[in-house]
Amino acid sequence: MTSQARPDRRSRGFTLIELMVVLVIIGVLGALIVPNLIDRADDARVTAARTDVNNLMQALKLYRLDNQRYPSAEQGLDALVRKPTAGVVPANWKPYIDKLPADPWGRTYQYLNPGVKGEIDVFSFGADGQPGGEGKNADLGSWQ
Repeated sequence: MTSQARPDRRSRGFTLIELMVVLVIIGVLGALIVPNLIDRADDARVTAARTDVNNLMQALKLYRLDNQRYPSAEQGLDALVRKPTAGVVPANWKPYIDKLPADPWGRTYQYLNPGVKGEIDVFSFGADGQPGGEGKNADLGSWQ
């Protein structure tokens, strides 16, 4: 018998059963891991929003130190980037941040003066973009 008469065992491919077993294992691992990764992404967005709110509050406190008052509701957070022209124009204004951040869900942060939960409020409506909510949809603000 020549070596060409018998197929070489090493040259065979995987059987359909072997491929199916590997795909089932990958599917089970994916089903266990993906939900954990999705929760981590939501947690990261919440943490980023809290960090942004804290940074905006610090910039607002500096604004108040320089100008003896917080920006009015009409002037809004934009007063941290551009000198206000409406309302009481601050005498000692300077840029307090380079640009206004968007919240992790792509919307603008909200600003209230006077605030509902504090002297001023800076907040995000969360993942759903609506007031209130629970979990990832909860409002995240300077009062927390």
